[in-house]
Amino acid sequence: MLSHLIQAAETAFDRVVVVTGPGMPELAALAAPHEVVVQQDRLGTAHAALQAIPAFGKGQVAVLYADNPLVSKDTLQKLAERLAQNDAGLVLLGMTPPDPGKYGRLVMQNGYVARIVEYADASETERAIGFCNAGGMLAAAADLARWLGKVSNDNAKGEYYLTDIVAIARAEGVNVAALAAPYEECLGVNSRAELATAEALLQKRLRDAAFDHGVSMQAPDTVFLSYDTILGPDVKIGPYVVFGPGVTVAAGAEIKAFSHLEGCVVRENAIIGPYARLRPGADIGRGAHIGNFVEVKAATLGEGAKANHLTYIGDAEIGARTNIGAGFITCNYDGKHKHKTRIGKDAFVGSDVAMVAPVSVGDGALIAAGSVITEDVPADSLAIARARQVQKLKKGSK
Repeated sequence: MLSHLIQAAETAFDRVVVVTGPGMPELAALAAPHEVVVQQDRLGTAHAALQAIPAFGKGQVAVLYADNPLVSKDTLQKLAERLAQNDAGLVLLGMTPPDPGKYGRLVMQNGYVARIVEYADASETERAIGFCNAGGMLAAAADLARWLGKVSNDNAKGEYYLTDIVAIARAEGVNVAALAAPYEECLGVNSRAELATAEALLQKRLRDAAFDHGVSMQAPDTVFLSYDTILGPDVKIGPYVVFGPGVTVAAGAEIKAFSHLEGCVVRENAIIGPYARLRPGADIGRGAHIGNFVEVKAATLGEGAKANHLTYIGDAEIGARTNIGAGFITCNYDGKHKHKTRIGKDAFVGSDVAMVAPVSVGDGALIAAGSVITEDVPADSLAIARARQVQKLKKGSK
């Protein structure tokens, strides 16, 4: 969630500062290279923002919540544009959810925010208000720092609440504006159920962006993309395809049904699947074919190479136009170390072949079906490594 929000903030602001609690090295590492400030005592949202004041600088400062991960760069830019109108010194993010539930209500007066009323403190009339506080806000750095310094913890929980700065700004005669943002961008994530809802909304956003880029999806609701998936124009994606992090698919490639890809590159006009798995380090060449129940890991397949059936290719280099038969296995792991298999271009590997790495096969070589290859095979040669077939008749047979 933090990564999604940082990605949006990076496009709208010159600087990102992340406030975390103590003992969160994973979050600090995730926020890198951005500055991280630790809130040692968790005394409320205003207290968290207060810790970042030395990093405010002299421009505008937005305060955002990492459990609202879907705020878009467009909305953040509009937040800054609204403040630039100069009729308000503080701009809040507002939303109109389908069910306002227990969100804080934004009470408007003459086009500006008069106050934020929490659900528990709201009257029946105020609870009927559909416009709600989404949490984010933007103000000039000096103003925000001054208001944060005035926030009191005189409440039941003894915490410093960020929402209190609305009343503080109003007391100074400053207008507080509200920018209406899409509810789908402001959804908070406080449970696993809400996380699943946010994921569904994100997937729709990613699919829509893919469509706009010229990608075809036969059953889009069954395709799951990662935030960093790169899909070229005219890519075709079948049903029930999953893209993990770090996948790039070039123009004209086809990913057939029930395939799983992560950390890999698929080049122009290649065909993947159905039921294929590309693991990290897989690099599938232009026009290459990876077929059903084929797994590729840390391996490159050259242009036009084919591995169409029931195969494991790991830690390998396969040359251009080489054909890999069904049941092929690279025996790349000896229990301690991974070893490389290298097969040249225009080679033909028969079915049910095992190659015990490290081993190399030259260009144009042919490996007979059922062979276990333990030694290098020269170019343009035939390798047969299997027991000779023997027939023995039953006693008394002719």
